[in-house]
Amino acid sequence: MTSIETSGPSTAAREAAIEHFAAKLRYETDPSDVAAALAAGERLVLVDTRGHAAWHQGRAVGAVHLPTAEIAERAPREIPLDTPVVVYCWGPGCNGSTKAALQFSRLGYEVRELIGGFEYWAREGLAVVDHDGPVPRPVDELTGPRNAIDCDC
Repeated sequence: MTSIETSGPSTAAREAAIEHFAAKLRYETDPSDVAAALAAGERLVLVDTRGHAAWHQGRAVGAVHLPTAEIAERAPREIPLDTPVVVYCWGPGCNGSTKAALQFSRLGYEVRELIGGFEYWAREGLAVVDHDGPVPRPVDELTGPRNAIDCDC
């Protein structure tokens, strides 16, 4: 901001802000909300879009593995078009989930990107598995409360 306005934003600016933040919520979600949706039995598919080595290193419990390079070929066979999809890759420093979301969007899916990716899923202490089974991880206090289910936001 270059100056402080005491009268508040103009109607056009307010409407632009509403449109912007509504779009973010329509196309992005966070680990806590996805975990809660899955626990509540909401219909969605959580898709790990990373490569095979990353998948074997660890993944969100309940995720399906569909690397970005395979989405166009496999998604129509494996995920019903009317099923909402949430995609993730490594973390905020990686745009792999954005690339995957674009692929799913082009195929006609309702898709959301998991902000924070696998990194924040794991850092929030949500369930992680690898090829040997569960991978217990403590909650990182910088990403979630120690003694609560989620941040309650």
